[in-house]
Amino acid sequence: MVSQNRHRPFSADPAQIALKPAISGNAINGLGEARPRQPSVVYWAPDPDTIPHGAMQRWFYGVDPDNSHLKRAREERAKQLSTVLPDVIGEPVRRRPEEWNASLAELAGRANFDMWGVAKMNPLWVYRGQEVFQQNIIVLGFAHDYEQIATAPEATAGAEVVRQYGRAAAAAKLVSGWLREQGWDAEPLTGPMTSKVMMIPPAIAAGFGELGKHGSLINAELGSSFRLSAVLTDAPFAPTPQRTFEVDSFCLNCRVCENACPPEAISADKQMVRGVEKWYVDFDKCLPFFNQTHGCAICIAVCPWSRPGVGLALAEKLSRRSVGQRHDR
Repeated sequence: MVSQNRHRPFSADPAQIALKPAISGNAINGLGEARPRQPSVVYWAPDPDTIPHGAMQRWFYGVDPDNSHLKRAREERAKQLSTVLPDVIGEPVRRRPEEWNASLAELAGRANFDMWGVAKMNPLWVYRGQEVFQQNIIVLGFAHDYEQIATAPEATAGAEVVRQYGRAAAAAKLVSGWLREQGWDAEPLTGPMTSKVMMIPPAIAAGFGELGKHGSLINAELGSSFRLSAVLTDAPFAPTPQRTFEVDSFCLNCRVCENACPPEAISADKQMVRGVEKWYVDFDKCLPFFNQTHGCAICIAVCPWSRPGVGLALAEKLSRRSVGQRHDR
């Protein structure tokens, strides 16, 4: 039985619903498709007029446009996005892959990002109609302020998301500039309007964690409460190992985000999406509430992994349980 939810029943604004396209966002995402394929942009297109849900994307920015929290965060992010990258300078610096990783780790200690990893590019991460020629993708992580994200779905939480996307943009440009100054071309990608490459699959491959029932990453150190950006480059970094924390078994038995979701968009079971069985959030159910509440973020805020200090202990507990179960067989 679903627990009481103060946001239910939810009634979408008729003005927003009037903008819904004929095609389902779930169909665009490939829900129910048994064969792997490249993804299509369903939302957050740089040019909203290029996607079926573009009118709804534009509508999002008309909700509470004068809110001071959102205005400040959006203005700061706009400054970061407008930063000009340096040109590629000189011959490429030569280092062994592990030396490149060590240099990036040193940069992370001085720069404004909380986590990083590297993966080899996979064509199935690239959106249809886009081309990626670089061999490597560096993924960067940016933790939310828990007290701010915990106010979801208020504007203060929406502003916190925008702030972290601002940090993400600044850091992706910093890393790209650092590589360009060493003779290596690099292209920064930052959310939410990445449009070229999906962020979550390369983050999983780079060791950030696993996909949770709420459709977001779960990481032992940062929980679900963080944002991503990335850098595409041919600089020969070493891929960082993928990590698992027994998230699947945890999410299977946890219904916190499922019960907290106002439009009941989070499924209790995995579903087939573009040839992969995975946790999936119903796009068509989620979007109207998301749009009307500054990006919602309730599922991230209530996730048990997101509470400060919980993730590492929980991951260790699940690991011990998994080892014990294997020994009992």
